[in-house]
Amino acid sequence: MKVALYARVSTERKAQESSLQRQMKELQSFAAQKGWAVIRQVEEQESGFEMEREGLLAILDDFTNKKIDAVLIQDESRLGRGNSKIAILHQIRKLGGKVISLDNEGELQISEMEGMVLEILAIVEEYQRRLTNHKISRGMQKAIMEGYRPERNLKNIDQGGRKRNELPLDEIVKLRAKKLTYEEIAATLRGLGYEASRATVHRRFMEHKESEDSSE
Repeated sequence: MKVALYARVSTERKAQESSLQRQMKELQSFAAQKGWAVIRQVEEQESGFEMEREGLLAILDDFTNKKIDAVLIQDESRLGRGNSKIAILHQIRKLGGKVISLDNEGELQISEMEGMVLEILAIVEEYQRRLTNHKISRGMQKAIMEGYRPERNLKNIDQGGRKRNELPLDEIVKLRAKKLTYEEIAATLRGLGYEASRATVHRRFMEHKESEDSSE
């Protein structure tokens, strides 16, 4: 198994440096006993309530890129505290990773309440995904009923097969003329491969209007 080793203390006091070193040695020893491949080793002096820790974010990137299967920690408090710990656990689970704790001598054991919260988060994300897909489908269907033809928009994809990030102003104007809302236009463009948000679509359209007004 490929793992990352993560050690953390909450302050930058000199006395805490020995705690970091001790944690890392214990993690290295445990990984060696198990025969695991250590891909990354991180030592951080950051609050457990802080989520945006550089070393931790690098480990999450490793999970995303399938470079590691698990992160090895001394105990659950090293990963995080309070809502931060729950959010990090949820992200790791979503990426298909595991958290191994020396205290548990295996996969991190969480409380029944924490387990319930993680299940609720997973359910909420699934419904958000379904709602997003429904918005895209609804926006596309409405546009097609109004005469929009997405097959004519193949220019979105360049010869290398990569989708362009620039929003097509002409398409925004056409869809707005068909009385689609900014949210529906954004959903339609996302269905065509653009990274579109309601705010960006609105901004581009208003810039177009201002440009037209100034030219008159």
